[in-house]
Amino acid sequence: MNGRTGYPGHARATLVLALPLIGSNLAQMLLHVTDTVMLGWYGVAELAAVVLGTSVFFILFILGAGTSIAMMGMVAAALGRGDEVQMRRDARMTMWHSVLFGLAVIPLMWWSGPILRLAGQSPELAGLAQSYLRIAGLGMAPALLINTFKGLFSALGRTGCVLWATLAGAAVNVALNWAFIFGNWGAPELGLRGAALATVVTQIVTLAILAAHALRQRELRRHDLFRRIWRPDWPAFVRVWRLGWPVGLTGLAEGGLFNASALMMGWVGTVELAAHGIALEVAALAFMVHLGLSNAATVRTGHAEGRGDRAALRDGAVAALALSLGFGLVVVTVFLAWPEWIVGLYLDEARPGSAAILRFGVTLLALAALFQVFDALQVMALGLLRGVQDTAGPLWITVISYWLIGIPASYALAFPLGLGGVGLWLGLTVGLAVAAMLLSARFWRRWGGAAPARPA
Repeated sequence: MNGRTGYPGHARATLVLALPLIGSNLAQMLLHVTDTVMLGWYGVAELAAVVLGTSVFFILFILGAGTSIAMMGMVAAALGRGDEVQMRRDARMTMWHSVLFGLAVIPLMWWSGPILRLAGQSPELAGLAQSYLRIAGLGMAPALLINTFKGLFSALGRTGCVLWATLAGAAVNVALNWAFIFGNWGAPELGLRGAALATVVTQIVTLAILAAHALRQRELRRHDLFRRIWRPDWPAFVRVWRLGWPVGLTGLAEGGLFNASALMMGWVGTVELAAHGIALEVAALAFMVHLGLSNAATVRTGHAEGRGDRAALRDGAVAALALSLGFGLVVVTVFLAWPEWIVGLYLDEARPGSAAILRFGVTLLALAALFQVFDALQVMALGLLRGVQDTAGPLWITVISYWLIGIPASYALAFPLGLGGVGLWLGLTVGLAVAAMLLSARFWRRWGGAAPARPA
């Protein structure tokens, strides 16, 4: 991209890069939905265990994925400078981080049962979750490598293969779940362990597709991404770690905000917790679009920063932000216009309690509409800051916004002030709003000023 493109040109280029990433994000969510639905058909205890097990896996995954997310901006900047050697070094050492982190957390998942019991889970549920994690944990390194390839291909502008690989993985996961959970097509009936096995095989298949694409596709092959992959490059390794660990902790801070909200909603009541889960899943679907746009903004900002093109960086940021806010306003309209229909998709009206869940879910969707704009702003600001390799400052902003402001506000509004679940979601909105304002201010203060004069 260059500074003379204009806002429409920047918007088109961002969409071309973002749309496959958005599709990939939604397909990735489909993997989780598939496991949940199929184990819900299999048994209640197994469903509860997979929810607990995937929560543990996801927390560790967020922490480990920080390096691959940071790498996206690093690689984009190196490409903007025309430095293919540095691009290759950063990508290679991010792969090392993915494998080493994946191996390091296997013992945590192998002995997760005692840890979960210490966290207050019942022995039966902790044991089932441990059975799931002992198999699913073997997929941590492949899952992180997949994320690394996604970031790398995004920086190289090759996002189409990311979408198709994720869709292929989703199809494989459905088929393997059907075989291994229920014992269909001559496979053994493994229940919960079958779901874990299906997930690991799906991750390996998806990784193989992406790696084969890197080796066989002509434009990617010229980058020689796997040259001397076995040799350590400690300066690049440290650089990737230095920029990546704050990104992982930033994701953990945001994820912790919503995990804490679920815990507190459980204190409010069962009906409220069920409605909370539905509303959050609906909001998460919308967030996948904002996340795809944010990732595209990271790449394009990194390219501009690498070239030293301040005008393109600023104009591209404005275009990406306008796209994200525009989609956010569409979501607000949908949430406010058809809340009963949306929440009703998740409910069987004939079952006891469904009417109460529907009523409260409609209220929460109205609040979800309220924080859509703030959610769009904060994730876009994070993407832009990662494009200019600013990761440490945003970590402290998110910790303050979510843990020192958002969670206390949720607790105070829900309980001492007596607003219950509504107050809890208002507190979430406060945390997101503060993060959005501080992160946006950080980016625009540093990078939104007038571009240096260009030679005629």
